[in-house]
Amino acid sequence: MRDVTELVPLLHGLKVVEFGQLTAGPLAGTLLADLGADVVHVEDPDEGDPARRMGYAKDGVKLWWKVGARNKRSVTLDLRCPDGQAIAHDLTRWADVVITNMRPRTLERWQLDWPALHAVNRRLVMLQVSGMGATAARRDEPGFGKVGEAMSGVVHVTGFPDGPPVFTGFSHADTVTALTGAFAISAALTRRHEPDFAGEWIDLALFEGLYRLLEWQVPVYDQLGLVPERVGNQIWVATGAIVNTYRSSDDEWISVTSGTPRSVQNIAVLLGLPAAEFETGEQQTQRRGELDDGLRGWMSERSADACLAELAAAGVVCARIYNVADIVEDATFAEREQVITVEDPELGPMRMPGITPRLAERPGRVWRTGPALGQDNELVYREYLGLPADRMADLQARGVI
Repeated sequence: MRDVTELVPLLHGLKVVEFGQLTAGPLAGTLLADLGADVVHVEDPDEGDPARRMGYAKDGVKLWWKVGARNKRSVTLDLRCPDGQAIAHDLTRWADVVITNMRPRTLERWQLDWPALHAVNRRLVMLQVSGMGATAARRDEPGFGKVGEAMSGVVHVTGFPDGPPVFTGFSHADTVTALTGAFAISAALTRRHEPDFAGEWIDLALFEGLYRLLEWQVPVYDQLGLVPERVGNQIWVATGAIVNTYRSSDDEWISVTSGTPRSVQNIAVLLGLPAAEFETGEQQTQRRGELDDGLRGWMSERSADACLAELAAAGVVCARIYNVADIVEDATFAEREQVITVEDPELGPMRMPGITPRLAERPGRVWRTGPALGQDNELVYREYLGLPADRMADLQARGVI
C-alpha cells in the first residue's frame, strides 16, 4: 500500500491571499490551507486581526487564534495607503485566489474590489463575503454572522414553541459561509486549467449559505402558504418522525432520530404498542405525541447505558449528546483522527480538530498553529514577491509593513 505521507497535499501549490479578518472569510482560507494551499493572511501592522484577541486565553495566550489561523502565513500591510495598496496588487499578481470579507465600499476605496484586482490578475478567483452581498442595495451595511443567521430563516425555526427564537452557540452563519466559499473556490478552480479561463468572482452574502441549507421552507410557503414554526428538538417538516432529546434516569441526554416509517414502528414496539397501528404516515403523525411522551417516560426510568443498549437492540437510531470532554475521549473521534495534537511554540502540545474532509490519497496536515503577527513578512515580501532589501527597509520605516 502506498505511503500517503510521501505525497504532497492535494492543494499544494495553490496560492491564496486573504484581505479579511475574523471568521467568514479567513475560515475558508484555513480549510484550503489544511489541504495544502499556501495561504497568506494580510493584517494591519498595528492591531493585527481582531480574532487574535478573541475568546479564552491560557497564560495570556489566546486559544482560538491557534486553530483559526493554523497553517497560514501572516504578513502585515497598511491597506489604507497607496504604497500598501500597491503591495496588495503585487500579492494579487502572485496569487491564484483572493479571499476578502471587507465591506464593498471599503474594497472600492482601497482598490481591492473585483474590477481592480481582476485587472491585475485576469485568471484570479476571488471570494468576496459581505453581509448583504455586493450587488444588493444594502451592500455597505455592516455584516456579522448573527445578522445572516437571523435573515436565513434558521433562527426562526430554532427553539421551543413557547420560547424565543434561539441562535446556535457558535458563529453559525460565518462558518457555513466559509464552507460555502471554500466549495465555490474549489468549483471555480476546476476550470482554471483552460486557456480561456478569465477568472471568477464569487459574491457571497452571509445569509445565503444557511438559507440554502434550509431548502424546504420556500416551497412549503409557496405551495401551501405555511410558515414553519419552532417545534423544539423536532423537525417541523418531518410530520411523522420521532426526533427529540430525552433525559435518562442518571441525567444524561440522548438524541433519538426516527425519520422512516419502519424506525417509528420500532419505537412503538419498544413501548409495547402494535406495529400495525403505525404503518402509515397518517397514523404516525396522529400519534406522534403519544410515542414522544412514551419514549420520554421510558428513558426516565433507565440509565443512559441501558437506554442506548436497548434502543440499539430495537433498531432505533440514537446517540448520547456529547460535550467536548466526551469528544476528546471518544474512540470514534480518535479512530477518525478528528482530535489531533499540534505543537505550539507558546503553549507546547495542544489538541484541536483534525482535517476535514479526509482525503485518502493526498490528505491534508496541520504543520503550524496560528502564526505571530507579521511572522512571514520576510518570506512573503522578499522571496514570494522579490522586493529588494532597500524597499523593504523603507516600507518598514514608514509603517507600511
